Order: sequence, then C-alpha cells, then structure tokens
Amino acid sequence: MPNYRIIVDLSDRMLYLLDNNIVVRGFPVGIGTMLTLTPQGEYSIINKVPNPGGPFGAFWMGLSRPHYGIHGTNNPSSIGKQVSHGCIRMYNQDVIALSRLVPIGTRVTIRN
Repeated sequence: MPNYRIIVDLSDRMLYLLDNNIVVRGFPVGIGTMLTLTPQGEYSIINKVPNPGGPFGAFWMGLSRPHYGIHGTNNPSSIGKQVSHGCIRMYNQDVIALSRLVPIGTRVTIRN
C-alpha cells in the first residue's frame, strides 16, 4: 500500500508526489499571484469532485484550508505562472492522474 504525500514547491512551481518520502511524480503547476498568494503550510485533501465546473477544469481536490484546492484549468497556458487566486492549478490530464493516486486525507505541504 503506497504512503503518498504531496509537496507543492512554490519557488519552482512544481507539485511533487512522494511515496515514503521518495519523489515518484512531478507536475508543473500554476500558483497564486503576488496579491493572492498560495498559502504556505500543512494541509490535507478533504474532498474530491470530478467536473466541478467553472474555471476548475476537469477535477477539484479541496484542501483543509477553506476555499483552497488543487484543480485543473480551462486555461493550460497559465500553468507555470503566478495566475490563480491562491489555488494550485494543474493541467487537466495531470490533476486526473493525481486524483486517481491520492486518497482523501493525503497530506499536502505547500512551501517556498
């Protein structure tokens, strides 16, 4: 049974999936703007919603910090940039792949 956790590295705009503290996948992400920074800290995934509608692309995984999540995007050119209102944006195919691997309760560390 895998022991997954997620680290979002804001400095290189990457989301890393770790299994027993070994990086097994890396995904490019879009992060918050200077005015709406992605909040640093320790969180967990509290819900998973396929096809959430609006700007959230193909999948939403809500974090234990209200109003923040890891989600897809309808604007793939925004990945790798500081563009969101604080959420972590992923390519739709990447967020779907990640959502299939990580269960609710997965630890998410957001750091500089």
